[in-house]
Amino acid sequence: MTYPANLKYTETHEYVKVEGNKAYVGITNYAQDQLGDIVLVELPEVGRVVKAGEIFSTVESVKAVSDCYCPVSGKVVEVNDKVTDTPELLNKDPHGDGWIACIELSDPAELS
Repeated sequence: MTYPANLKYTETHEYVKVEGNKAYVGITNYAQDQLGDIVLVELPEVGRVVKAGEIFSTVESVKAVSDCYCPVSGKVVEVNDKVTDTPELLNKDPHGDGWIACIELSDPAELS
């Protein structure tokens, strides 16, 4: 799988897709590949204020449980409920339909 150039990536294998003042966050293809078959995704609560670097979600696979670190600061304005019912979306389409949460950015400068 390729890594879309329009996304920003972290060293902890999360990505950010920026649309205006919102950032869609998920795990990278590499992360999902290392985890194996994903069976559970714990989503953050809508309205929660997060800081860059803090744990905001947990992904469980047949191999391991992995914390997801928020790459940006802001407020969770939307979560991807599809991954609750169909966690394998993170395996099938991690950079597309497998996003985890949408964050309204409080500090866009963090993106650089």
